[in-house]
Amino acid sequence: MPAFDSMFVIVCVVVVLALAFDFINGFHDTANAIAASVSTRAMTPRMAIILAAIMNFVGAIMFTGVAKTIGGKVADPATLTYGVQIVIATLISAIAWNLITWWYGIPSSSSHTLIGSLAGAVIASEGFGGVNASGFTSIVQALVFSPIIAFAAGYIVMTLLKLIFARANPHLVNKGFRSMQILTAAFQAFTHGTNDAQKAMGIITMALVAAQYQDSLEVPFWVKFSAALAMALGTSVGGWKIIKTMGTKIFKIEPVNGFAADTTAASVIMTATATGLPVSTTHVITSAILGVGSAKRFSSVNWGVAGRIVSAWIITIPISAVIAAIVFKLIEFLFL
Repeated sequence: MPAFDSMFVIVCVVVVLALAFDFINGFHDTANAIAASVSTRAMTPRMAIILAAIMNFVGAIMFTGVAKTIGGKVADPATLTYGVQIVIATLISAIAWNLITWWYGIPSSSSHTLIGSLAGAVIASEGFGGVNASGFTSIVQALVFSPIIAFAAGYIVMTLLKLIFARANPHLVNKGFRSMQILTAAFQAFTHGTNDAQKAMGIITMALVAAQYQDSLEVPFWVKFSAALAMALGTSVGGWKIIKTMGTKIFKIEPVNGFAADTTAASVIMTATATGLPVSTTHVITSAILGVGSAKRFSSVNWGVAGRIVSAWIITIPISAVIAAIVFKLIEFLFL
């Protein structure tokens, strides 16, 4: 088979894997946008999932800044010897870890696993020198600090709401915020699309540059549309195990708490998107819920579940890097 044809087939494999990752990301992270609104019965699960799917698609189609960061900041695709194969190893690793954590109902980060996998595959191919240290560090900093900011902001927002509505009728307050949760859930799903869907777009664009099908990190329209559609379809499937963890096991969420958590998380994610930084929507939203719960009553938070979630945060990048490195070495042994 001519080299051009074989490279075309390999890039097609990348596209399929990237869209599969995006689809899995959609159902893996559906809980991020709708767990609070479902647990407070602001929306039925079916209504919430349909709303999340639509808003994920709309958000995904509108931005590309994060995609360019993913495609070019960890490593320069134009200089990689086996850039397309690195992307394949990255995606196989990321999909595997996403499915493992989904199966066990752990709200781990699709962003962490993708970044960790990409770094691991690059190191396996090019050595540590292949990783752009400053770019990788800036991404990790955004992944680390965004949950801390979300926790603090969630605590502050909930504290303010408690002060404002201290003398109001609790039933009327919750009734009002239950209606407002529909809007905040929509906003949250929109911001999820603006950030998370960009990651698949970036990885496809990275492969296109590595394969010399284009010479810039500009995201083609067909990539934007297909990634947005894959995420929306994945969202429509839903992630019921993680919905249960996010919506009920951290602490008992009431409508005012859900509103505070959704508003806080969506604002943090949207800020990151505007600056072109990938963040973990899972981590941001979980941290916002923890912050809101702490403001309500520190003892009301199930810190055992919170600790299990944090443990998953810590191990995801190194485990994903190791998996991706092993996958790349297998690809190298079998095909290169």
